[in-house]
Amino acid sequence: MKREVALAVLERNGALLLQLRDDLESILYPGHWGLFGGHLDADETPSEAVHRELLEEINWKPAFPLEHWFTSQNGPRIAHVFRGELSVPVEQLTLLEGQDLKLTSKQELRQGSVWSDRRSEVRPIAPGLDQVIQRLLID
Repeated sequence: MKREVALAVLERNGALLLQLRDDLESILYPGHWGLFGGHLDADETPSEAVHRELLEEINWKPAFPLEHWFTSQNGPRIAHVFRGELSVPVEQLTLLEGQDLKLTSKQELRQGSVWSDRRSEVRPIAPGLDQVIQRLLID
């Protein structure tokens, strides 16, 4: 059975918004930095899913629909990646899921780990972000 997810690459002033995932063994890449987004509900399009997830996870609704950037398949997992501008300062977001959120520079992304102000420690970037990082770095 294929599992589909919709993920948001949100950019502001050249930086990418990341979510520090919870330290729950039941989730993919616990304690790693990743993108906001999640699984598609039944009869939900990828675009509907990514917008719903942003509202659920950071209480934010983009003024315009996010643009579909690419889709990748890794085994039974299909990831629909959307891209758009974060139109508000990060301080206006309300983190409702995860341990931290942060605007991260492309240079930090290259290092493979990012400092968390809330956790006061460095945490790794989820391995699944490789494709996104590679595409961002060639832009």
